Amino acid sequence: MTLRAAGRLCWFAWEVVVIIADYFCTAAFAPEKTRRLARAAWLSRSSRRHLKIFGYSSTVSGGIPASGLLISNHLSYLDILAISATTPAVFVSKADVRRWPLFGWFAAIAGTVFVERERRTHVGEVNREIEVALAAGALVVVFPEGTSSDGRAVLPFRTSLLEPAARGGHDISVGWIHYDLEDGNAGAEVCYWGDHAFVPHLVNLMGKRRVRATLRFGQFQRATGDRKELAKQLHAAVVALQARG
Repeated sequence: MTLRAAGRLCWFAWEVVVIIADYFCTAAFAPEKTRRLARAAWLSRSSRRHLKIFGYSSTVSGGIPASGLLISNHLSYLDILAISATTPAVFVSKADVRRWPLFGWFAAIAGTVFVERERRTHVGEVNREIEVALAAGALVVVFPEGTSSDGRAVLPFRTSLLEPAARGGHDISVGWIHYDLEDGNAGAEVCYWGDHAFVPHLVNLMGKRRVRATLRFGQFQRATGDRKELAKQLHAAVVALQARG
């Protein structure tokens, strides 16, 4: 472990204490009607604090969504912090994240909607939770690739979590995120995919001088209620954001 990583881990530990105190003061006991929004706002504040630890900076373009659905590519656990720091949101995540050290607990108390993809019947429950969050006025972020990647290409979109988008009645935005490292390989050291182990990956990332992110957003006009066709159209819209160069 480098000296920089060790120092940042200590900084991280202090920030954990601060954001837990903030959570219990502002979000833990919020009225049920506004709880999701309060927790999304808490996660946004917490994300901005924690991103400083990574020497993080970002370039953001396009209209930043505040409600409705946001469909984005997925590269890393850092995506949640980067998007949340930009706009308060509720995230849809695979159930495995709930078991991650500390981060899984943070994800749970932030109101993350967890999906067990191997249980086909569970997807229906997840879609209902998404609808509840949307009805409360939250921005709900869905990563329909279903997994993270090294960012070289946007993987095909799965259709299972696009039912709320197919039904209509909500604004839909698309997003694309990309990372750069000045002292490393972002595809291997920021992006979290393949056989990476969470804790060693995180410690290594904390040893990097700084992380730069590019976030691009765009509006999407729903033109079909067919989920398969919608998945193709949304995928094309995200790829178009990537191609802006």
